[in-house]
Amino acid sequence: MVPEDRLIQIDQRFQYLEAAMSDGKGDIAKLAKEYSSLKPVVEQISYWRQIRDGIEDAKAMLSDPDMKDLAEEELGDLQEKLPEVEYALQLALLPRDEADVRPAMLEIRPGTGGDEAALFASDLLRMYQRYAEERGWNFDIIEQQLTELGGIKEVVAHIKGENVFARLKYESGVHRVQRVPTTESGGRIHTSAATVAVLPEAEDVDIVIDPNDIRIDTMRSSGAGGQHVNTTDSAVRITHMPSGIVVTSSEKSQHRNREIAMQVLKTRLFDMERQRVDSERSASRAAQVGSGDRSERIRTYNFPQSRMTDHRIGLTLYKLDQIMEGDLDDIIDALTADDQARLLAEMST
Repeated sequence: MVPEDRLIQIDQRFQYLEAAMSDGKGDIAKLAKEYSSLKPVVEQISYWRQIRDGIEDAKAMLSDPDMKDLAEEELGDLQEKLPEVEYALQLALLPRDEADVRPAMLEIRPGTGGDEAALFASDLLRMYQRYAEERGWNFDIIEQQLTELGGIKEVVAHIKGENVFARLKYESGVHRVQRVPTTESGGRIHTSAATVAVLPEAEDVDIVIDPNDIRIDTMRSSGAGGQHVNTTDSAVRITHMPSGIVVTSSEKSQHRNREIAMQVLKTRLFDMERQRVDSERSASRAAQVGSGDRSERIRTYNFPQSRMTDHRIGLTLYKLDQIMEGDLDDIIDALTADDQARLLAEMST
């Protein structure tokens, strides 16, 4: 179990934050953010102590003949509940990724497989859109290039809502599909792939970009699939020369495009820095579910057998139709639980 002195330190820090905010001292926004993150932990500590103290009180009442039966019943209930409460406390005390509460940028690109890969990328986009709808998130496509068949050459979306990155961060990697393509007349099963990247949105304090490091170009903007071509040069392309990252935005407002493109650029640079830090922090990074190599094949969608397999944790589900309609919670919950189990194991060593 967690040492009592650590729990006391958390309580003391929480009380300090509460007092500092009440007195209006320091950076209130920063204090409030830390306070909010600590509050559920403190509540879980309080509940665990309540159960523990209740067990001691029930044991003390066993010596009273008039209270013995009631004490035995209460003691049994509390002792049965204790392991679950202790486990919940351990989870609450796990180190948290501060990016979990942030909005995210979702990027999808076709891999091997030509037109079928582009169509599968389109299916994945729809899957994430449906998932966002179910969770009440705001899902905005900020850059999209389509093929003549309606597939996706590239798409970048901004997703905003509660715990977006926490829920979607395990989706980064190569998604493989096995099915008979609509473009295939022979009825043969093809294998193709698409790459998904989920990046936590950068805040202004995370990344500072030197204006001398970027080149901004304007160009003719077009609608989805190259239709409805604007007559004004409103699309914006920003090249970050030190990293070679190129981002574009094709909204009708050039001013808005600059804002969007700069936000995407900051997010990609922030992600590069996070990955660099993760690599230095752990030699086993490639084995970690949440931060593995994005060239890794993470999941296979087998349409003939209605089967989805997540290769990182060996999870197989036979409900592919529902999954493609955005029913992702079973997968994400399993990946989250696996990551938590790994962190708990690391804490105990």
